[in-house]
Amino acid sequence: MTVNILYREEFREYDFGLGHPFRGDRYEIFPKVLKESVPPDGNYRIVACESGTEEDLRLICSQEYIDFCREYFKAANLGETYSASMEFPRFQSLDNLPRGRPGKLEEAARMMIGQVKTAADMVVNGGEEMVISIGGNLHHAKPNYGEGFCIYNDNAFVAKYLIEKLGIERVLLLDTDAHQGNGTCEYFYEDPRVLFIDTHQDPTTLYPGIGFVNDIGGGEGKGYTVNIPMPVYAGIDSYRMAFEQVVEPLAREFRPQVIIRNGGSDPHFADGLTNLGLPIAGFRMIGDKMRLLTQEVGCNEIDIIGSGYNIQVLPSAWLAIVSGLLNLGIEIEEPVPVPATFEQDAVVDETERVIQRLKGILKDYWKCFG
Repeated sequence: MTVNILYREEFREYDFGLGHPFRGDRYEIFPKVLKESVPPDGNYRIVACESGTEEDLRLICSQEYIDFCREYFKAANLGETYSASMEFPRFQSLDNLPRGRPGKLEEAARMMIGQVKTAADMVVNGGEEMVISIGGNLHHAKPNYGEGFCIYNDNAFVAKYLIEKLGIERVLLLDTDAHQGNGTCEYFYEDPRVLFIDTHQDPTTLYPGIGFVNDIGGGEGKGYTVNIPMPVYAGIDSYRMAFEQVVEPLAREFRPQVIIRNGGSDPHFADGLTNLGLPIAGFRMIGDKMRLLTQEVGCNEIDIIGSGYNIQVLPSAWLAIVSGLLNLGIEIEEPVPVPATFEQDAVVDETERVIQRLKGILKDYWKCFG
């Protein structure tokens, strides 16, 4: 099976400048590493997609916010200041963007929306079992507010597009980013059509500071928000436990028609902004488990690979995810030395306690935990 990997080189414009942890060079480095390590040769093909439209953006954003973002970045591109009464994303200064074109950042964000829209069309109408989207994962953005380096929430968009435009009734959104996907969570907090599962670093130790086990959704969606806060330094055994004891049983019971997984390299032990403990083998495991779970449940998958703040680690971790998704027999070495602290998962017992507490909270909503 040849898998479509969606990517546009213009994503390099999603760049916050020298000194900022989110740089656009990830979108130049990773495609080169992918092609050098895994020549297409029937495994995959790279596909460039159209940008998202104004109508697409209105599915997840207010028109006021869309207009504001466009005008803000247009003004920044001209070296001007744009003022507005509404709050704007907590971005660091745009003054030092290396290419001198911050207006392109908003255009790149629109392209990411168009890309996941194409991914949804491919799995629903195009007969594709799996589509991989490189870039995006802007899971902190909200309808009228951007934060955490995120403008437009592509994860929320593709779930809403699947449900509201393509007629899908059940979507599993699995966020494996080290940070809790607070923006995505808010979009579907009361919606039982979307099962939102999020593995993330203990929110008492990392932005955005939410995502505790007792936060399980509201209204008709109560029980459909599942937060798995991973202890600091959680490694491959902890993540395997989270998948096998929570993610997989819930997926079997919920029976999603489409699974959307999003996340990148920031759970790695050497990431610059986080304090988790996944080795490269852990990212391969995530890819493997997504491939096998999709096959077992009999659904399709859209895999959105983004995030990560150590450029030495990011290409290897992203490649490991792709390798698992495509079941490629390639060896990927650790790109940095492994400290003694991370030679084994020392917090697996703590992870077990978190999971048992979570099951106790959710047992009234899911038979698999009863």
